[in-house]
Amino acid sequence: MSNITLPSNQKNWLREKALHLFWRLISGLPDKAYIMLKYWSMSGRFPRLNAPELFSEKIQARKLYDRNPLYPIMVDKHAAKELIRERAGSQYVIPTQWVGRNLSTVDWSKIELPVVVKPTHASGCGAFLRGADDIRTLMDDDPSAEWMALEHHRFNREWAYGEFVPQIIIETMLIDDHEVPDDYRLFVFDGRVVLIELRIRRNGIGYEAYFDPDWKRLDIVSSYYVSFPGELSKPEKLEEMCSVAKKIASNCDFMRVDLYLAEGQIHVGELTLYPGGGFNGCVPDALDKPLGARWKQDLSKEH
Repeated sequence: MSNITLPSNQKNWLREKALHLFWRLISGLPDKAYIMLKYWSMSGRFPRLNAPELFSEKIQARKLYDRNPLYPIMVDKHAAKELIRERAGSQYVIPTQWVGRNLSTVDWSKIELPVVVKPTHASGCGAFLRGADDIRTLMDDDPSAEWMALEHHRFNREWAYGEFVPQIIIETMLIDDHEVPDDYRLFVFDGRVVLIELRIRRNGIGYEAYFDPDWKRLDIVSSYYVSFPGELSKPEKLEEMCSVAKKIASNCDFMRVDLYLAEGQIHVGELTLYPGGGFNGCVPDALDKPLGARWKQDLSKEH
């Protein structure tokens, strides 16, 4: 009998197909059962929901048991702008040029390009518009109805995303030296920045790097992006970035605040309460336990 082995990329593709099929099969289950099985399917173990210890487990517990009424505002990409304005200042808010539910009603002559178009309740979908051709391409297959029909909160059972009316937002695209700016993701626990995850693109390739609040690089490798091989200079406004993140995340036991530094100006991208849905890969394995220990989660308190 011949020994037939599959290439690693084909194995990964088959595994992803199998996982997505499994998730569809269990999609009708109640939240707790679905979360337990999805977590198991990706990590090979069940989450400890009654006494969570890992960061990924505490995200699952937050989804199930923490119903803070501010959470829907924080994760709504449009409503969050007012919270950012109130807590940190209007200078950190990315300008909005239009918001609504149907892109066919946009007067594109009033939109100053380049812009980003995206739904306010979902991730992983959107469009960058730099010129008239991009607008035509977008509107040839208008995604409005498809985006508005997305039940994003059901994918990972993140209840907060289902508590507001979804919209589409058109906001000014940030540019730094003719490129999309680097993405600084600050993990804030009880008012302290504990970790900075940097996502960057160089020559069309996505990279990651991890730092402590003093910009000491951590020897951490994730399975999502390649670790950046070179040196990365400390941002000139790192102290201000940390200050902004702490103000926005005040009164929250954990929040990830995503920032951009473009042309010397700090802008807040999104506020994230459930990174990666809390499933395998939400943070590198080496950080799951230490970040979980940092998170002093109290699910007994009322909001």
